[in-house]
Amino acid sequence: MAATTTITKTAAVSIIMSKEHFRFRTRALLRLQSWLSPAFPTGSYSYSHGLEWAVEAGSVYDRKSLVDWLEADICYGSGRNEAIFFNETWRCALSEDRAKLFEIAELAAAFRGTSEFALESSQQAAACLATLRKVWPDRLLDWLSKTLCEHHVHASLAVVLGIRAARQGIPAGLALPAFLQSCIANLVTAGVRLIPLGQTDGQLAIAALEQAVLVAGAQARNATMDDLGSAALMVDLSSMAHETQYTRLFRS
Repeated sequence: MAATTTITKTAAVSIIMSKEHFRFRTRALLRLQSWLSPAFPTGSYSYSHGLEWAVEAGSVYDRKSLVDWLEADICYGSGRNEAIFFNETWRCALSEDRAKLFEIAELAAAFRGTSEFALESSQQAAACLATLRKVWPDRLLDWLSKTLCEHHVHASLAVVLGIRAARQGIPAGLALPAFLQSCIANLVTAGVRLIPLGQTDGQLAIAALEQAVLVAGAQARNATMDDLGSAALMVDLSSMAHETQYTRLFRS
């Protein structure tokens, strides 16, 4: 007789991060990994967030300059704003404050410095929302999809994943830095292709950005919508220039 293994639905994992103790079901951690995996069909590999022009212009040319560029964006630019949107969405999803959720979603959709950033955000978010609703259905995501469609508002990735993480019971202290790390990893992969760098250099860059991810996540958890803003002007300018760049591998 074949041996069988029984896994109870209440199986949980305890994680200690930055002096915080998180306890939640193991299945939730597996799902978070799936949602943030490069295999999740959002099309993230098609976007460089303006990095392609930065490489073309010579602003990013090696591992150190790549780390500096991405650190500035995540701490002072659009990455910082995405962290705030994610955290605010997570908070509102816990209490199902739908009026506030729509307000956040509407602002997140509009808070894009360039047309390419808007495309990058909306297309990934639409793909993410559609996949989540089919594979891991949730009534709050169903409401979000319907409401955004009725008001002709594009979805934002931070909002979609912020809601789903909260509904899955994943603490913001874990979900938020994991979300930021996945964004950084995608852009580092773009940098590896563009500069180009070796795979080991790519991993060294991701490792070098760990502290920036943790700091940006911690700051966002103490921030509100009033703290939104950007000082990473070169990132926005690189996106604008990318719109007319002659030879391109990426859509942004």
